[in-house]
Amino acid sequence: MEVIETTGRRSGQQSPAFHTYLAGFRNPSGDPVQVEENAGQHHIRHYIGEFWTSRQRQASSLHEISYRACFKPQLPGFFIDLLTQQGDTVYDPFAGRGTTAIEAGLRGRKVIANDANPLSRILTEPRFFPPSADAVAERLETIPRGSDRAEIDLSMFYHPDTECEIVALRRFLLQRREEGTADAVDRWIAMVATNRLTGHSSGFFSVYTLPPNQAVSQKSQKRINQKRSQVPEYRNTHQLILRKTRSLIAGLTPEETGNLRRAGSDARFFTGDARETPAIAPGSVRLTVTSPPFLDIVQYRDDNWLRCWFCGLDSASVGRTITMARTIAEWEGVMGKVFRELFRITTPGGYVAFEVGEVRKMTIRLEEHVIPLGIAAGFLCEGALIHRQTFSKTSHIWGIGNNRSGTNTNRIVAFSRP
Repeated sequence: MEVIETTGRRSGQQSPAFHTYLAGFRNPSGDPVQVEENAGQHHIRHYIGEFWTSRQRQASSLHEISYRACFKPQLPGFFIDLLTQQGDTVYDPFAGRGTTAIEAGLRGRKVIANDANPLSRILTEPRFFPPSADAVAERLETIPRGSDRAEIDLSMFYHPDTECEIVALRRFLLQRREEGTADAVDRWIAMVATNRLTGHSSGFFSVYTLPPNQAVSQKSQKRINQKRSQVPEYRNTHQLILRKTRSLIAGLTPEETGNLRRAGSDARFFTGDARETPAIAPGSVRLTVTSPPFLDIVQYRDDNWLRCWFCGLDSASVGRTITMARTIAEWEGVMGKVFRELFRITTPGGYVAFEVGEVRKMTIRLEEHVIPLGIAAGFLCEGALIHRQTFSKTSHIWGIGNNRSGTNTNRIVAFSRP
């Protein structure tokens, strides 16, 4: 293949670990990955294949926390294994449910996580210190079931007795937090309960509603109840918390538990703007793996209003801190500053894996916008990976017909700092 000039270095001079591995990678079918060159301004090489599957590594059950627009753990795991070593620092500036952070901790890496939404830390940090099911059961026994209803109308979601249990649990946890007496078990229970508030199975506190990463409004839930002719039935919240606890910690090995606790002991969790992270030292991050907010596709504020209520947060205030760009120009303006900050904190020889998904039925190809942003910040673009769950030799990088909706496709642009 002809060598094509790429961001000031010839392809043979790019990261040997990255490109040598991809050049020799084989899909589950045994076929090599497709390699195509983008004919655009920067002539970026694209690698197309199935880079990770559940058969290659079953993801830890500890990841099973619902959140909008989150990627599979195998994605950060792929880059962590390829581009870092034990003890290196892995960062995610848009941490979400904490997939990158947890996967890095499981694999013995140091962790930094940031998100504008304070729910991110509430859902992530406790999983570095998973308690035993017995410890959770003992703590739950000390929490009264309660008899007070919520100050907001939740009758369309919960049976009255379930609602009273939720209110009592919320009061207990918020009081412990305000007093400064909350411990790892309290934080774990808060994390699990936050995750169990609404869903579409008997494992959640609520009657059937939308998937657990979307909390509909009271008015919308009334319509769902009417359409399905359903009335909220009693759900034992303590039993459900204990059941989810057992599920989350199932299969954790002693090595993984030790890795998590070591990573958690000096992990840093920030709640703020990814464009300005002065607490992170220059050149201290070996690898960033992240997936940023995509335009206005996901309504994080509307989806999380009930979780914010349970955790004592103002959902309106939280919503104002989350970037919801409506145009490509606005999105580029924000992400350009994010890339400049990432360049500052990335160590020479370090990497950024920037997952951009597929937006608006592939009419917007965000990698075409991300690549010049990273290059302008000072990074070298190593290429773009297009991961597809089903590999086909005949499809082209801009015409992946068997995954057109993007639900089984990841598009990741990889950068390195010279």
